[in-house]
Amino acid sequence: MYLIGLTGGIASGKSTVARRLVEHGAVHIDADELARRVVEPGKPALARIIEEFGSEVLRRDGTLDRAKLGGIVFGDEAARAKLNAIVHPAVRALTAKLIERAVAEEPDAVVVYDVPLLVEASVPDDLRFDLIVVTNAPRRTQVKRLVEERGFDPIQAEARVDAQVGNTERLAVADVVIDTDGSMAHTMSQTDALWHRIRQERSRA
Repeated sequence: MYLIGLTGGIASGKSTVARRLVEHGAVHIDADELARRVVEPGKPALARIIEEFGSEVLRRDGTLDRAKLGGIVFGDEAARAKLNAIVHPAVRALTAKLIERAVAEEPDAVVVYDVPLLVEASVPDDLRFDLIVVTNAPRRTQVKRLVEERGFDPIQAEARVDAQVGNTERLAVADVVIDTDGSMAHTMSQTDALWHRIRQERSRA
C-alpha cells in the first residue's frame, strides 16, 4: 500500500485533486464523509453527542443537525474539544477499517486519505503517510469560492477560512504542494504529474 495524506484549507481544491487521483486508480477515503457516517442515527458517537450537547442538536427525524451543532461549537474551543473527543476516535476506527479493506482487496493500492484537519492532528496515530500533499490557494481565492460556489455571505466565508490553521502551517508539513489558484487545467496537470511521480517511485521500490 502507498498512503497519501491529502490536506488543504476549505475551498482549496482538495476534492478536485482527490477526484483526479481516483480517476488514475487511487482509493479515496474522505475524513469529512466518515465524520458524517459515525454520527448517523444509532451510532454510539451520536448518543454521546446528545448526552453532551442535548437533544436540541437533533432534527425531527432523529438525524444530527450539523448546522445547529456547528453554531454551538464554532468559536467555543472547549465545546469544540468535547465534540472532537467524541468524533475523532470514531473516525480513526472507521479509517483503519477502510484502509484494511482496501489493502485486502488490492495489496498495492494507492490510498488517498483526504483529511482537512491533518495539521490539527485529527489523524490516526498509527498512520504513516508515504506522501503528504497540500492543496494551496490564497485566502482571497478561498473566500471567493465559498461565496460564489457554496453560497456563503462574505463575512461568514472569511470567518470559516480564518477558523482553520493558516496555509503556512500546512505548507510546513507538505511533501508536495498543488497550487490551485490557477485554471482547472493547471491543477489537473500538477495532479497528473504527482501520479506519474508515485508510479515511478513504486516501480523503483
